[in-house]
Amino acid sequence: MKNGLRDVLQAETPEAVYMARRRYLKWLGIATASWSLSACAEQNDAVDIADGTHVSVDSDPFTAEDPLTRFEDATSYNNFYEFGTGKSDPRRYAGQLRTTPWEIEVSGMVEQPHTFSLTELLPVEERVERVYRLRCVEAWSMVIPWIGVPLANVIARCRPTSEARFVSFESLADPNQMPGVRSSALDWPYTEALRMDEAMHPLTLLATGMYRRDLPAQNGAPIRLVVPWKYGFKSIKSIKRIRFTREQPETTWNRMQPSEYGFYANVNPEVDHPRWSQRSERRLAGDGNRAFAPRVPTLPFNGYAAQVADLYRDMDLRTWF
Repeated sequence: MKNGLRDVLQAETPEAVYMARRRYLKWLGIATASWSLSACAEQNDAVDIADGTHVSVDSDPFTAEDPLTRFEDATSYNNFYEFGTGKSDPRRYAGQLRTTPWEIEVSGMVEQPHTFSLTELLPVEERVERVYRLRCVEAWSMVIPWIGVPLANVIARCRPTSEARFVSFESLADPNQMPGVRSSALDWPYTEALRMDEAMHPLTLLATGMYRRDLPAQNGAPIRLVVPWKYGFKSIKSIKRIRFTREQPETTWNRMQPSEYGFYANVNPEVDHPRWSQRSERRLAGDGNRAFAPRVPTLPFNGYAAQVADLYRDMDLRTWF
């Protein structure tokens, strides 16, 4: 890792590539066994979260073993511009968000457009726990235990056609519930997208909970995307629409400031943001001393290079950032 992202891509062993590809193909077939992660559970254990949901918990090679960020910090230091641009605005204003009932419209290159309820699209029995690092483009990071369904399962349920190459997401943008939408801080609604192989990767999760509780409104309730090897702005919150396309969709930050926020947004310590270095990050974890959070080196792909680097082997990641 210390030799840089280019060396990571070139030096990955054939065995690692082979195993990563086997994991990927397993998910392409939508395997029935869930891969779930927990830093605090024994293999083949299970937990019940706050709403009574029974969630499978196994040990897994993808688990992040870093100290968890405190729940209080993970739910009070957030970017969610629909509620304001300050870090404390989401917690202050998101309590008015109505998350039930919640429907998600699926359209584009699918066999049949459909509007799903949350439980239809993300059945309770498929929900798993996964502990991931979260790296913000602003150079701070957290370690969070999520509850959710692998996006690959959801895509299978949406039944995209063989011509679909990208999947895009759109957030709720309701000025009556979200005071930030009344401002011109961003072009509303917020949109994000992934290439299909990224979306199908076993690490990619649609989260409905965290810390074994329902997802708090300020963290993207009732459903958000989690892509742990990308900067946090890719992990879109409060998703209302999913669309499958042949062409690469526009995304909010990439459209507004393409020189600063790439479509791919893979965590890369070798490519600085125009206004700050990306070689290290301020880690909010452990004792919760936010003002003096330690700086730690930023890892290529946020530490998930062994699992995802092969997706980008033929790309210049300094250009395709």
